[in-house]
Amino acid sequence: MRGGGSVRQSLASIVLVFESVVMFFAALVIFGLKALPAPLALGGGAVVCALLLATSLIVMRFGRGYALGWVLQAVIVAACFLVPMLAFVAAIFIGLWIYCMVKGAQIDRQKAAWAAAQEAQGDA
Repeated sequence: MRGGGSVRQSLASIVLVFESVVMFFAALVIFGLKALPAPLALGGGAVVCALLLATSLIVMRFGRGYALGWVLQAVIVAACFLVPMLAFVAAIFIGLWIYCMVKGAQIDRQKAAWAAAQEAQGDA
């Protein structure tokens, strides 16, 4: 892993960046369906996309921001009230987010155990 980062960080960042792209298109759908006034639909979409990208950077650079990632998942669920079909998108991304949090942490623990075993074997 480049820079000694964790798998969990990488997976979280990937999901957030991909989610920002999808939410950009969701904002365009909300605008096109006139579910919100244009400035609110496009401005709100831009803010959500910017927050997703910023959170991705925070996660990758500093290993923090997972709580903000959960909050952003809730924001995306709230968008389902404007366009009910976004529930499908929200369910996919929440599933991806949960999987990345659980599996990433598991892989990081396995990597740490492997590195410790290699170090102990090298000391022997």
